[in-house]
Amino acid sequence: MMLQMISYAIIFLVSTLILKSILSFTRPSKKLPPSPLALPIIGHLHLLGPHMHHSFHKLSSQYGPLIHLRLGSVQCVVASTPELAKELLKTHELTFSSRKHSAAIDYLTYQSSFAFAPYGPYWKFIKKLSTVELLGSRTLGQFLPIRTREIHCLVKFLKEKSRGGESVNVTEELLKLTNNVISQMMFSIRCSETEGQAEEARTLVRQVTEIFGEFNLSDIIWIFKNVDLQGLRKRFKDIHRRYDSLLEKIITDREDVRKEKKMTNKNGDDDDHEEEVIDFLDMLLDVLENENSEIQLSRDHIKALILDFLTAATDTTAMAVEWTLAELINHPKILTKAQNEIDRVIGKTRLVEESDIPNLPYLQAIIKETFRLHPPIPMLARKSIQDCEIDNYIIPEGTLLFVNIWSMGRDPKVWEDPLEFKPERFLESKEKNVSSGVNNIDVKGLHYQLLPFGSGRRGCPGISLAMRELPTTLAAMIHCFNWKIDGDHHGVVDMNERPGLTAPRANDLLCVPVARFTPSNLDDI
Repeated sequence: MMLQMISYAIIFLVSTLILKSILSFTRPSKKLPPSPLALPIIGHLHLLGPHMHHSFHKLSSQYGPLIHLRLGSVQCVVASTPELAKELLKTHELTFSSRKHSAAIDYLTYQSSFAFAPYGPYWKFIKKLSTVELLGSRTLGQFLPIRTREIHCLVKFLKEKSRGGESVNVTEELLKLTNNVISQMMFSIRCSETEGQAEEARTLVRQVTEIFGEFNLSDIIWIFKNVDLQGLRKRFKDIHRRYDSLLEKIITDREDVRKEKKMTNKNGDDDDHEEEVIDFLDMLLDVLENENSEIQLSRDHIKALILDFLTAATDTTAMAVEWTLAELINHPKILTKAQNEIDRVIGKTRLVEESDIPNLPYLQAIIKETFRLHPPIPMLARKSIQDCEIDNYIIPEGTLLFVNIWSMGRDPKVWEDPLEFKPERFLESKEKNVSSGVNNIDVKGLHYQLLPFGSGRRGCPGISLAMRELPTTLAAMIHCFNWKIDGDHHGVVDMNERPGLTAPRANDLLCVPVARFTPSNLDDI
């Protein structure tokens, strides 16, 4: 009986394979973009190293700017030119409006993430809520004292270290600053004042971005779907448990405060009629409690949204400042030129302010040049919701799209001397870049050779916050201090990357700050 069943199974399998072969000859196949030779089961996985954007860059240089890859069971295309990026992200924006998912993403975000949600009513509602309420100009203006205070605290800390010639872990200090800013905007808690929670929150943020960027064989090779080969499932379940516990306490504490406040107002004891700056958690809880809301949020939605914004606004902004400072240390002439510009515009009496940034074009050019060479998220990932034709090639529905912005930043057809750190390329000058009008390029997603915040509907909603916080922090650090590398590194910062969804430096940046001057307004906030 058993042998008979095995025989039937073999006959069925062989018949299926024969039928598929016949259909493939009788039905015209779709013309996919160029592709390397794939291996059975694993496809092109053997061609990928720990840094996917590096591997894709190498493959694109061999097979062309638009290539097709099969990563296990998952079909992918990789685009590596501004022209293709524009066609895919603008002309066919709705076709590629979805995001890739993984077991880690679904589990850690309660399947309720804004960042990974499909383009639809929920996504549109949260996009509007975040861009208008949390990240709109009015709210960002109200939170200006918080950003200013955090920069002042950082400068004071660095000042103390400089007096003793002590080394500073710049990586950790920048993470503290960005984490303090977004946590106060999200739920009015300055994490550094609760150091145990702060350390846990920063650790969780880093672990989340790391695990989101790792390839899980169980996601992409169907025969391993229920096998935790790499131990990733165990890791992301542990992260989720710790994160959920942290957020549950924060939300519960806030609900208690809201109940107490409602009782006070009901009893007529509230005499304070000043305009209150409410944080994002209160906004979300207002929606949660509103039965007539356009979208009904759950507690899991709130936790997922907080995770979205904490990870997006902590790691990437701190990383961008760190990369920029590292490049300036490695290019002392550029650092001196930037310091001279700040000295000329601001002087050596007060600390730089956000309102000063438009008057510092060289500083802005330095940041653009860093984004070109070290985009915080090196590839934009999308997923097609229908078939699409690009350059006479068909990209089937359900295909993952990777736009390799890291690769575009190193393309000699787009940039002159692409491997050189040269901020002057973004300034008006007689020296013209290969890409015409390069000095007019901004980072808002309209110039496809420079997309640090993405483009279109799915572009980063936090661009306004980042472009206030990032240049002001950097300006304060190089205005008030010179920087010496800690240890025997011949004064040169190691510029290797660490794998992950983002592309941080491989090792923490350890430096000794050397004071240039002490701002007179350091204690004003």
